[in-house]
Amino acid sequence: MANQDAAFGFRPSRHLTGGQIRAEEANIANNYDTAIYTGQVVEAVTAGGVEAATVGDVQQAGVFGGVYYTDPTTSKPTWKAYYPASTAAADIVATIYMDPDIVFEAQHDETGTAALNFASGNFVGVGGSTTTGQSTQELDTSSFGTTASGLKQIGVSKDPDNSDTSTANCNAYVVFGTGENVFTFATGI
Repeated sequence: MANQDAAFGFRPSRHLTGGQIRAEEANIANNYDTAIYTGQVVEAVTAGGVEAATVGDVQQAGVFGGVYYTDPTTSKPTWKAYYPASTAAADIVATIYMDPDIVFEAQHDETGTAALNFASGNFVGVGGSTTTGQSTQELDTSSFGTTASGLKQIGVSKDPDNSDTSTANCNAYVVFGTGENVFTFATGI
């Protein structure tokens, strides 16, 4: 059966050590000019917060899980599943899945197979839905190989609607590659 082509970003699935999946908080700069969606990879920045990650970033902080701020129009506390670009608020706090031992589920943009297990690759896409707040990032299947990259596939999803490795858009389980997550750096940023 063909897989559903419905990218959802990176969804926390489990913990490598059997631990609990926990989120941390990180700031987003006032007026940061790029939208960030739930399930989107974010990077740590030298100002002490996070921003949307781009392919090739080596200071990935984790995966975005929502945001809290005081709405600049209504002056009311606001929680959203996505960060609206250029929000003018001094108290923007993002929920981030930062633990490098969290296993994420994500969809391949092409035909992902078990042969890609333990290969490294990147993500593709930076968009999402302002209605649901969900990211549309997915695994860039063609980037997976032996060269160190941002993510490492560790298995094929058990999702009955997206585990067919003979067609495009199979879901897979991934972790951040060694030296790609900010918590695995030997130095600061």
